Amino acid sequence: MNETIFTLHFFYVISQQTIQQIQSRIDIIEIIGEFIKLKKRGANYLGLCPFHGEKTPSFTVSPAKEIYKCFGCGRSGNTIGFLMEHEKYSYVEALKWLANKYNVEIEETAVSPEVKLQQQLADSLYILNGFAGNYFKEQLWHSEDGQANAMSYLKERGFTNPTIEKFQLGYCLPQRDAFAQTAIKAQYSTEYLVKSGLVVERDGNFYDNYRGRIIFPIHNNTGKIIGFGARVIGKADKAPKYINTPENEIYIKSKILYGSYFARQAIDRNDECLLVEGYTDVISLHQAGIENVVASGGTSLTIDQLRIIKKYTNNLTIVYDGDNAGIKAAKRGLDMALEEGLQVKLVLIPDNEDPDSYVNKVGADQFKEFVKENKKDIILFQLEISLKEVGTDSSKKAALVNEMAETIAKINKVEDFTRQQDYIKQCAELLRIEESGLVNLVNKFIREKVTKEEQKQQAASSNEYSEPSGFEQPVDDFEAATLLNKDELQERGLIKCLIEYGQKEWDEEQKVADYIFYEIDDTGLFENQELVQLFLQYKEWHEQGLEPNSKSFLYAENRMLSEAILKILDMKYELSPNWASHFDGKIPEKDALYKEETLSTLLYLKLRKIRKMIEENQRDLEKPHTMEELKILLETHKHLKDMETELTKTVGSVIIR
Repeated sequence: MNETIFTLHFFYVISQQTIQQIQSRIDIIEIIGEFIKLKKRGANYLGLCPFHGEKTPSFTVSPAKEIYKCFGCGRSGNTIGFLMEHEKYSYVEALKWLANKYNVEIEETAVSPEVKLQQQLADSLYILNGFAGNYFKEQLWHSEDGQANAMSYLKERGFTNPTIEKFQLGYCLPQRDAFAQTAIKAQYSTEYLVKSGLVVERDGNFYDNYRGRIIFPIHNNTGKIIGFGARVIGKADKAPKYINTPENEIYIKSKILYGSYFARQAIDRNDECLLVEGYTDVISLHQAGIENVVASGGTSLTIDQLRIIKKYTNNLTIVYDGDNAGIKAAKRGLDMALEEGLQVKLVLIPDNEDPDSYVNKVGADQFKEFVKENKKDIILFQLEISLKEVGTDSSKKAALVNEMAETIAKINKVEDFTRQQDYIKQCAELLRIEESGLVNLVNKFIREKVTKEEQKQQAASSNEYSEPSGFEQPVDDFEAATLLNKDELQERGLIKCLIEYGQKEWDEEQKVADYIFYEIDDTGLFENQELVQLFLQYKEWHEQGLEPNSKSFLYAENRMLSEAILKILDMKYELSPNWASHFDGKIPEKDALYKEETLSTLLYLKLRKIRKMIEENQRDLEKPHTMEELKILLETHKHLKDMETELTKTVGSVIIR
């Protein structure tokens, strides 16, 4: 399978017209209200934050500004950001979810015939898998053979009806081609049936690949079926216990964790992911109320699987069988997990049990307690096991020292420095070697890795695609105000005026945006480069004849723009709709003073910049100079002071908010 094909499938672009249609229909209260209960509180809505456990509501949604903010954990964003954060969707997946909800037909920009073909193939496989999933469910629940063999087996294993329904388990009849003939009659392509792995072709005839087996659908993170696992009923003799979907355009084993669709919110909520080996381990633990669990499918962990986990949490607890195979399986992929910044613990199930049988034996509460009390740090556990194996063999011990140093060197993120030092200290004690020597060895491996990466980067193509970074946690505006210098506050104020009032009339010939761009013909007044990007993007849209507003930035695919605008929009201090009833006469609304606000913000920004230049010029005057240099500095000082005086007079005549 060529992975480039898979990547291309996800790189087609939804047209700007479609995105604008979706944006125009978004109701943030309606969308977020599907996931949490909201109550109206003044101009905003309030609810319990879905991102952290709380008893007192601190999650605020502003319908006017189309943003949410939790004043408990600090998370904030727009409607698309909420779907990406809560449902773990990509930007495109969130748009598709909204398009489906609002019945917006998705129009895609032109792509090459090859890419279009891959898109159509992938979409066809999704549809086919959906059809197959429904067929297998029907056979499990309503066929005589399904009830007698498959359902009775599942019930013997302790699975309840709600659990079977939740995971959409099914059954493939033992007849050679029962499903194949049904699918062909429904006009599904035999080529796609074979590619999906549902059907095999022999001598021009098509037969069911999973006949007589219980079916475990495998879902992507939006809930679509991308493949299947098929298990024999009872013990396997000559046939393999499990058959899995072959790799194709939508099913790539290294990028899949079974159960992640059902576990994603529980992992986020618990800030921990339990990793098991098998499908039934996942299902049994979910049934017991332990939902933050996924399965690797019995294979070595891959970098893509680890990154799926890291989307939800940095804490990975591997729960495997206590035999040697379980220990070896747990150790595989450890270095990659450390490089990804995951903190890895290991729990080994005792008495030849697996998570499925053990939770059924002891119950959910005792299982949770066992996991809590028996978590072992996997690096130290690996060292303890290895020390027993090497015994007194000095050469083997030397190799072990190198192995542990290389493993610890994988923990090289700045934020993990303390953890790395703790490992060095503890490992040195267990190995009975000098701590300083282990430090030097770890640093040697780090240097080697850095050198290799530098060589790799030099050889890499400069136009290689890199994923856009995710949303950084927004800084609370009130707290940020104590950290920002006053120049930046004025810069932010000007951007806010541009976004809120830019399309309003300034005079008969120009809009507010035109006036601002005339007054600021370059970005030299700005120091914050994030604000420069907002300024330039607004200017580009404005010159294209568009009418940009906060929505344009909030729902921009460029996440930097979306994140930056969230820091400018303020939800804390909004005028209550009942405020006017306490006063006689009409209170002027904010929009009525937009010219004064724009002018004062612009003037204050200029004034602060000039005063800063005066301070710099004065510091320069204190240094030794020639007479000619001194003359130029004094003239500069006079010119700046004149400008300051003129601006001060102008500022004094403007109504300040």
